Amino acid sequence: MAQSKLISLQQRQSYVRLVVVLFLIVFAGKFVIQHALPYFGFSKEAFGRYWNFKWSLIGHISCGIMALVIGPFQFWKAFRNRYLITHRWMGRIYLTAILIGAACSTYLAWTSGVRVNFSWALGLQALAFAWITTAGMAYISVMRGRIQQHREWMIRSYVVTFAFVTFRFLNDSSFVIGLMQKFEERGPATIWFCWTIPLFITEIALSWKKK
Repeated sequence: MAQSKLISLQQRQSYVRLVVVLFLIVFAGKFVIQHALPYFGFSKEAFGRYWNFKWSLIGHISCGIMALVIGPFQFWKAFRNRYLITHRWMGRIYLTAILIGAACSTYLAWTSGVRVNFSWALGLQALAFAWITTAGMAYISVMRGRIQQHREWMIRSYVVTFAFVTFRFLNDSSFVIGLMQKFEERGPATIWFCWTIPLFITEIALSWKKK
């Protein structure tokens, strides 16, 4: 009876994880199609004030999309166990994408970003720092053979990676726009919110699971 309940619980947890993953895929896919892909048309209208920094923005977007796509495969246990070498190479690509993406983001922060205001530039820089730090800690952990720590830091890393999707959703939300109509005010507040709150919730969830 106890074993039957355990199997039932595991099945429910699997269904919940599947629903969450599908939701994230649809949510991220909508962001990529609507907000990221138009930049690859290389029109001045699409880039707007980023036209003079288009290659840095393209590098940032390309690497961000790459990290978004690779992330779920790294958490897929069956895929990881069956294709361990592929998993490791995808991890290296994931880390490299974040390194390049964070570098591009840092450059954008102190060129086009600072033209908006210092708060916006600082918010972008903080997100870039959190992005590379969480990914770097995941890499250091696995190199030291600390697999559980590696998994936890990968979760944190992907939460920060997903912050770019969350930012766009919040920034375009009519509710948020109603609270802060000017981007000079809304942008800095949203860029901090999009990763600090999800990361805080993630820390609670990771701590809750530990005995």
